[in-house]
Amino acid sequence: MQNLPFDKPGKFYRGNLHTHSTLSDGHLAPDKVCEFYRNCGYDFIALTDHFLKAYNFPISDTRPYRTDDFTTIIGAELHSGQTELGRLWHILSVGLPFNFAQPTEGETGPQIAARAMAAGAYVAVAHPYWYNLTETDALSLGPAHAIEIYNGTSEDHNDRADSWYMLEMLLERGHRYFACATDDAHFNPDRYDAAIGWVYVKSEALEPDALLEALKDGHSYSSTGPQIFDVQLEPGNKVTVKCSPASRIFVTGTAYTSRTAWGNGIREATLDISNFDSPYCRVTVRDANGKRAWSNPIWF
Repeated sequence: MQNLPFDKPGKFYRGNLHTHSTLSDGHLAPDKVCEFYRNCGYDFIALTDHFLKAYNFPISDTRPYRTDDFTTIIGAELHSGQTELGRLWHILSVGLPFNFAQPTEGETGPQIAARAMAAGAYVAVAHPYWYNLTETDALSLGPAHAIEIYNGTSEDHNDRADSWYMLEMLLERGHRYFACATDDAHFNPDRYDAAIGWVYVKSEALEPDALLEALKDGHSYSSTGPQIFDVQLEPGNKVTVKCSPASRIFVTGTAYTSRTAWGNGIREATLDISNFDSPYCRVTVRDANGKRAWSNPIWF
């Protein structure tokens, strides 16, 4: 299997890549947002306020809130142009420079995404299901790094948190993207949207640049609760998964291709994929509360 993070050097750091503050439409000030996540045991966040004229195009400076055991990556949620169905683009960009230029008149979503990638950012297609992005939309962004497959704020906003459908369709057609789960936290009083979706990033250091490079390299997995400790390809075309206590472990591929193991609090399973009719797979761990963890797509 290719590009698995589990045998890479370093350790896993827990982080949220999509967060808002009072600099745009969030309900907590930037320092309070960082304090919240640090108190929840997170190792890092990216504060990604809406990069819009209505908010004076903020790129939040969270450097003052870094500590020895908590760091931040500079970012923003970019908006420019319209999607295929006529909606304003939402593009998650983590690792932006502070001098990233405002969108010009007529700039499209793909154009601002390309500028962000050229500036060194990790770019993800934000919450596709939340506003019904099409496959054409996703492909128009070119070499984006990831699809946001879980968006926490959508749980209580419009019940469209899960966007695996988009990533699965793109994988079926041979396109290669990573996955990321996020909160998209706004700290709204009418919904619970914080500390419910995150990534674990394998990095040699808790430093913004190291975390950013690990994200771009796909050295991560996503979760709403469980942990994945190891995924290995064993002799005889078998996959071994080690995880926190689970009720079911899946290895899935194209269409309905799947192998699964189940039990009460299982922590390890070896699944035979010798007749697995798919060029890739992903591992999903589901716990007794229905919470899930997902590997990035793994290409054979």
